[in-house]
Amino acid sequence: MTDHTERENARSLPHSVWPAQALRRLETEGADSLGITLYELMLRAGHAAFDTIRRRWPQARRWLVLCGHGNNGGDGYVVARLAQAAGCQVTLLACDSNHPLPEEAQSARAGWLEAGGEIHAADALWPEQVDIIVDALLGTGLNRAPAAPYDSLIEKANQHPAPVFSVDMPSGLVAANGTVPGVAIEAAATLALIALKPGLLTGKARDYTGELHYHALGLEAWLSGQQAPMARYEARDLTRWLKPRRPTSHKGDHGRLLVVGGDRGTAGAIRMTAEAALRTGAGLVRVLTHKDNIIPILSARPEIMVDELLDEVLQQALEWADIIVIGPGLGQQEWGKKALKRVENSQKPMLWDADALNLLAFNPDKRQNRIITPHPGEAARLLNVTTAEIESDRLLAAQRLVKRYGGVAVLKGAGTIIASESGEMAFADVGNAGMASGGMGDVLSGIIGALCGQKMTLYDAGCAGCVVHGAAADAVAARIGTRGMLATDLFSELYQFVNPEMLNNKA
Repeated sequence: MTDHTERENARSLPHSVWPAQALRRLETEGADSLGITLYELMLRAGHAAFDTIRRRWPQARRWLVLCGHGNNGGDGYVVARLAQAAGCQVTLLACDSNHPLPEEAQSARAGWLEAGGEIHAADALWPEQVDIIVDALLGTGLNRAPAAPYDSLIEKANQHPAPVFSVDMPSGLVAANGTVPGVAIEAAATLALIALKPGLLTGKARDYTGELHYHALGLEAWLSGQQAPMARYEARDLTRWLKPRRPTSHKGDHGRLLVVGGDRGTAGAIRMTAEAALRTGAGLVRVLTHKDNIIPILSARPEIMVDELLDEVLQQALEWADIIVIGPGLGQQEWGKKALKRVENSQKPMLWDADALNLLAFNPDKRQNRIITPHPGEAARLLNVTTAEIESDRLLAAQRLVKRYGGVAVLKGAGTIIASESGEMAFADVGNAGMASGGMGDVLSGIIGALCGQKMTLYDAGCAGCVVHGAAADAVAARIGTRGMLATDLFSELYQFVNPEMLNNKA
């Protein structure tokens, strides 16, 4: 999930996402494709960062540039030179090292000195007045907590009232997976260069990147010919999956969805799943639940077909259904265990969530006809690790989930990840902090289940469903803010994201 206010420039962000370890190859091969040197590519990076800062903070006259001892620092030297040439007052602090600078960074440093610039030590006093801080300390190679003097510079930048602009990655944020092993820059804006990295889209990224910008440095045409291993999806991508309905279509064409769950006292969970499926376009939705829930569900939403969960009723419903969702409100008592035992034998497409996942953790099995949608706590139980271990590498966790359980895994949380057993992986770059409330997962299950019933593959339904879910929440947040958002508030916004004609109008 990501704050909707920090993705206003999302249209400029690419779909492709590359692992951090691929960046050096992209830089080298990309520069070769243009017939330019890596230093010339660094000059382009510095220009892109400088131009972005000037657009974002046109009144900034006093710049503080923090340079590390690597190519990220080289970008900083270029930014400093350009700012000084534009008449800005620039103070540059650099971190020393016993190792020589990389060749490109050495050239950038020399260019700054030749232009009359000065280099101050990392522990030098900061100017009394600073309008903008440029973070060019640590790049994409970081995989541990920043050491001295980087850590103190990061802390000081975070405490300073001036906004911080990060070049490529906020220093301290791990590009590979979005973790923060120590301290990290809390940027007001970040400019991703050449490619988006996973660490900008998931894990702790949303707390540190600020406004996310992107520049390909002239490599757009070359990059379009490269096959990125991961993808980023947002609301404008929904038309790739959702097509207009035929005027003569009927409810049977749009999927018969069976939703199983809702033990005594949990009518709300199963009702939200079922209604979300209807709002997403499911043709028919049938709920099997505890007998005490039948009247409350029918009273709240008469379009839902509701029956008591009994063996003979469940068997008939399984034969009737095109897609099965089980788990919301299911509980872990004998009632729920018995139902899951019957459902797991079906070969039809299915989605398991909530208590179905908790029960699965006790009796793991692998199947290709299933989507699992765990939050980090459920994922931890499924993999027999701690929640902290899940959050320490969400990409690895998603890969381990599909390897162990098959099918498709949707690892929910900040920067939801969708992964398939065949190796596909995507990030749903939508959503906001208001979604951290009860019932949101139940709504997501209904959305994805409905899309499965509308003849999408499990993976496509997972991707599209997560985007619809987060985009609807963003629309709610735009109206009322994030505090106090309810899962059922999304129902009034789902229409605009599941109807292609409305999406095209918005575009």
